Amino acid sequence: GSRLAVFHLPLFVTCLLDLLLDLARTMKIKVLQRSEQDYVGGSGGITKQFKNPDPQLHPFERSREYQRALVAVKMEKMFAKPFVKSLEGHLDSVKCMAVARRQGAPLISGACDGELRVWNLQHLTCGSVIQRAHTGFVRDVTVSPDDTHVLTCGDDRASKMWALDPETWSLRPEPVSIYHGSSISNSIDHHWKKPLFVTTGDTVDIWDYNRSAPLSSFEWGCERVITSRFNPAEPALIASTAVDRSIGLYDLRGNTAIRKVILKMRSNAIAWNPMEPLNFTVANEDCNLYTFDMRKLNVALQRHWDHAMAVLDVSYSPSGAEFVSASYDQTVRIWSANQQRSKDVYHTKRMGRVLCCHFTPDSRFVLTGSEDANIRVWKAKSDQKLGTLSDKERKAAAYREALKTKFQRLPDIRRIKRHVHVPKMIKSIGNKRKIMREARSRKEENKRKHSKPGANPHVPHKKRQVIKEVE
Repeated sequence: GSRLAVFHLPLFVTCLLDLLLDLARTMKIKVLQRSEQDYVGGSGGITKQFKNPDPQLHPFERSREYQRALVAVKMEKMFAKPFVKSLEGHLDSVKCMAVARRQGAPLISGACDGELRVWNLQHLTCGSVIQRAHTGFVRDVTVSPDDTHVLTCGDDRASKMWALDPETWSLRPEPVSIYHGSSISNSIDHHWKKPLFVTTGDTVDIWDYNRSAPLSSFEWGCERVITSRFNPAEPALIASTAVDRSIGLYDLRGNTAIRKVILKMRSNAIAWNPMEPLNFTVANEDCNLYTFDMRKLNVALQRHWDHAMAVLDVSYSPSGAEFVSASYDQTVRIWSANQQRSKDVYHTKRMGRVLCCHFTPDSRFVLTGSEDANIRVWKAKSDQKLGTLSDKERKAAAYREALKTKFQRLPDIRRIKRHVHVPKMIKSIGNKRKIMREARSRKEENKRKHSKPGANPHVPHKKRQVIKEVE
């Protein structure tokens, strides 16, 4: 059998070769052919360069867009002129301010000498002045949802309602109603739908227009409540901060307190996000701002850190995408709601400690009041061009913003965008805190390395500030 297989092997190979030759005759084989005349010039041997005019197939498209993004972020810094105007007229520190909720044009400001002023933001002029609105400080001011009344509270233990003329943007010299409380009110805020308002002092009091006594009072084991704000989407909810370092939530429907969380340091101001009504941001004494979800108060959603001293006020833009903060370090910072570091910082040589801040209803400008008795108007976007933009300018600005967003993670773009000039005092404090922060993190890491596993677990910064949650 083996001899027979060996004998027939050449015959099998011959048949296979014949079959392959038949297949090769029937198949079409394509090959690439290049002529040297196509890409080598006739004289001098210069090589021809082939270019595709389609920008989507450009070989250097990414590098070209990167250069444009680099130029765009440099132009943003070169043309940054955020300051618009200073509104002068107050004789003492500007303690509080409020903007009309519908019209947007009138701005109401209260000073530490009891003076109340109404400003026309269309012409940046003062509309009316009430010299002695309160005895002592005007602690807080708010506007009714229909823009017909202004409510203020002061050191004279009284909350006053003033009639606002929507045509002339002026206040009547005498208050429409006066509501006397049992203690000095630190803040006041109006309900977003009903004729109700809330004041905070020793207790959180809910008032009705037609009653001289509060409808209900909330007290939860603290000596004094600093501020309170109604939720814009669910107006029955109230958030407040107190001197016992707590943040409390109250519900008008059940006439009860819901829950509160105690932090390491006290919060000076609170603001609800108008587009995400479950979230709110507090301005804390530890130089940071914290964004919480009211459903889960045992940990902060975001920790916003850049200020060098205590944060005194915070206010959201109507879009809910960003907010502004005022600090004791004489600076104003603008933040994205979902970012830890600030987008921009505003300061001047003559500006004192900033006590209050507010966004305009169109989100284009920021208003601040400081200890130097001035109200300053800033651009919300520092390099924004004021006035009417042509269609070409609008498209070019949108293209530059898209490029900066696309390349925002690259080192050079991020470095130029983060670079800001701040006063020497803030720069030195920031450098010292950076050294202390790094030393603290090294110490914690060394403890974790040389101790039993699980004995020193890592606690994120969002959770370190929270002590406990009480329901």
